[in-house]
Amino acid sequence: MAELTTAAETTEKSCCAPEAQATCCEPSAKAECCDPSHGEGCGCAADTTAQAGDVREQVRERYAAAAVQVTTTDPGAGCCAPSETFDGGSEVFGAALYAMGDREQIPDTAALASLGCGNPTAVAELHEGETVLDLGSGGGIDVLLSAKRVGPTGKAHGLDMTDEMLALARENARKAGVENVEFHKGYIEEIPLPDASVDVVISNCVINLSGDKPKVLREVARVLRPGGRFAVSDVIADEEMDDATRADMQAYTGCIAGALTHREFTQALTDAGLVDVEIRETHRVHEQAASAIVRARKPSALVA
Repeated sequence: MAELTTAAETTEKSCCAPEAQATCCEPSAKAECCDPSHGEGCGCAADTTAQAGDVREQVRERYAAAAVQVTTTDPGAGCCAPSETFDGGSEVFGAALYAMGDREQIPDTAALASLGCGNPTAVAELHEGETVLDLGSGGGIDVLLSAKRVGPTGKAHGLDMTDEMLALARENARKAGVENVEFHKGYIEEIPLPDASVDVVISNCVINLSGDKPKVLREVARVLRPGGRFAVSDVIADEEMDDATRADMQAYTGCIAGALTHREFTQALTDAGLVDVEIRETHRVHEQAASAIVRARKPSALVA
């Protein structure tokens, strides 16, 4: 990308100023920095795919290691490990965020593999016969709990890109004797399910790991049936979070791609065509970030 430093004319454009180059392709800056009207000098478009691929590979490596640790000798050492606390308080990630009654319904390895920041199945209001999709299903804890809630006439799908987590989830489903589940390998930016095939999309501290969150939410809107629901737990960054604090949060939680703010998440959901957006903080995970329940809905089909 020699043109970033040798073409004098590009430095005159705001998105290519030296102080802007470092964050030119951050999610919160793409709209301003990567607008095609700025020309090609920034190189953002060329770098975006590579950057997303780097994020994806780092996430895959962390979660593959976490899956292996669950079945070996050190299940608590993975990304967003279950033992993590904030400010000396209660645990802020992992199986401790699930009620004991929920944990007793599933194999220990499913609970130990939980690296999330909440319990989306507790807020998704699942009903008998519904079809549920869990984005970033990991060891399968939320898929198994969802399958029990929707019953034998319903179905729970899990989507994960990590072979090790998928193998663990399938084994956990076998141990639990749960048959109305299906696990898919794939990316949450490219959900391998048909349009309008899902009643509810859940996720637990996974969307913040994506390098292209707006695309994830557009995919959510695509697979949801009219009137379908979105109910996730995720990390939400405070509006005033600066770059240094954001980097510290990433080291603390392992949430590599960085969390959206309340405003950014709301806008992304709205842009994806979802309505009735609600974001409610549940607990702090960092001085400038919190876990939150995020809900939205796909508009119902118009009645003729």
